Amino acid sequence: MPMPGLTLIGESINDSVPSTKKLFDANDIAGLLDLAQSQDEKGADYLDVNVGARSPEFMTGMVLAIQRVTAKPLSIDTPDPALARAGLLVYDPAKAGGRKPVLNSISPLRMGLFDLAAIRPFRPILMASERVEDGEDKPNRTAEETRSTARALLEEARRRIPGFDNDQAIIDPGISPIGTDHEGHLKRVLEALALIHADPFFAGVHVSVGLSNFTVMLPSKRADGSPVKGPLESAFLTLAMPLGLDTIIGSTVRKYEILPEAHPALACLRDVLSVEGFDAIMRVKEFYA
Repeated sequence: MPMPGLTLIGESINDSVPSTKKLFDANDIAGLLDLAQSQDEKGADYLDVNVGARSPEFMTGMVLAIQRVTAKPLSIDTPDPALARAGLLVYDPAKAGGRKPVLNSISPLRMGLFDLAAIRPFRPILMASERVEDGEDKPNRTAEETRSTARALLEEARRRIPGFDNDQAIIDPGISPIGTDHEGHLKRVLEALALIHADPFFAGVHVSVGLSNFTVMLPSKRADGSPVKGPLESAFLTLAMPLGLDTIIGSTVRKYEILPEAHPALACLRDVLSVEGFDAIMRVKEFYA
């Protein structure tokens, strides 16, 4: 649900969501448009549009159709330049109150997507979870590597998008599933947010994560019947929002909130941050068992 200080990009129109994939595979456009309208009514600020590996023509049709039923701006979500171009080309800012679309996402491996700003100005999500080093793609494993990648992407955005300023940028440090995080990515993300938040170079930027990725593969309920995913996601927000996180790709039906210090989910994440390796995974298992 909407939460003060948090911009919500509704996640549901995404081919990676099993129930949505069924709609795509059945070419159930009416069902997909129902998802758009439902997310609009429930408070999404943007609507994600990810059509998977379908054709540029399909992306064109989806953007046109969604903009007929909602005035919310869209997030064109694809690594494929042809699909991104198709979506941006037909996106009509006038139907979204003059607001630019978001393009999700540009990484050091996809710098050519910056060129699409010549077709339609957009707000880029800058994916700072990976870098190119000695010609090879490498995952960022430290907070400083993440901050350095974010800086390089922001510099490139300033250089290549006319009239670009930091307020248009959305930096994504790349969240990982907490249930399998034996490499300390939660710690990396939070420490990277702290570095970015304290660096004047990043003044005015926005920071986002795909929040549902944080609890993917976890059970929905604890042994006592209480929810697992929502509280853990809210615990992450409780830790991350003071460090500058102000945007998520998430659900319009899940309740997000700042948790009190004594909440079990927040205690779980604090414990995870204090241990390493598989001890972190075991602490999460203790929480939902």
